[in-house]
Amino acid sequence: MEFINPKTDFGFKKIFASPQSKEVLISFLNAMLYNAEPTIKDLEIIDPYTAPSITGLKDTYLDVKAKITGNKTVIIEMQVINVEAFTKRIIYNAAKTYATQLKPREGYSKLNPLIALTITDFILFENTEKFLSHFVFKEVEENFEYYREIELVFLELPKFNQKLEQVQSLIQSWVYFLKNAPNLDEIPDKLASFPEIQTAFNIANRSTLNLEELASLEKREMFFEDQRGAVIKGMQEGRQEGRQEGRQEGRQEGIIEGQTALIMRQIARRTGEIPPEIQIRIQQLSPELLDDLGEILLDFTSQEDLIAWLESVSA
Repeated sequence: MEFINPKTDFGFKKIFASPQSKEVLISFLNAMLYNAEPTIKDLEIIDPYTAPSITGLKDTYLDVKAKITGNKTVIIEMQVINVEAFTKRIIYNAAKTYATQLKPREGYSKLNPLIALTITDFILFENTEKFLSHFVFKEVEENFEYYREIELVFLELPKFNQKLEQVQSLIQSWVYFLKNAPNLDEIPDKLASFPEIQTAFNIANRSTLNLEELASLEKREMFFEDQRGAVIKGMQEGRQEGRQEGRQEGRQEGIIEGQTALIMRQIARRTGEIPPEIQIRIQQLSPELLDDLGEILLDFTSQEDLIAWLESVSA
């Protein structure tokens, strides 16, 4: 038995946002958000893509979005590479999702609470060993809470190092699943004791995927490895340049160059050779727009899609 990688966007969406994933997502969110208490009784999985309803706002690409018990919205993002301004992107996506609940002329009382759950395959907070962190607005000196309208929850996978025999709780079981599913050849009895995790393994079974899903998975996994390799190479080159020139900018420039080269290769694979004038336009994109292009390019089927996207972000 072979399982897909939950850390790829395809794998995560397949496992947690498929039609048969409702109980899986309820269990996972109760574990991550409510200390495994059965707080969420029901939910509705909704389209995670948010187009800008206000001129000037950016599109939002999330992995999973759901309405849960208590009229709350949960947005989930899985991130495997620590790209530039990632922490700002989390806040932007949360604030935008919260604010765009309102239709024209609706009052602020119509706003419902939002929880943004971010799962990272890298360490985000060096000052704590906790793998699960929960943030709300609090008064600086006396530490009392503001209205709990927006909450940020972070799961840092590298901080979780328990072996299977050390796993004891539902929370630990879900984190172990996220980290280790692709390395397993059968469903561990300890994890199968949770019906929702058993279902998650069944959904993640590669043998259940159709040919179209397998092709999409392979593209995503290839992109995932290329992206990781390009960022590592960029960091290495940047560090060397920074040492040689004595400038910290060298590191960031190396990362951006590696990211740009990766995106160029991925586009060429999908749409053919890129004309020089289009290459120049891509090279002139800001790091933030490069991140956006890296997320959306696998949806392109032709260079017309790429050109249309470039026109939209330069308008």
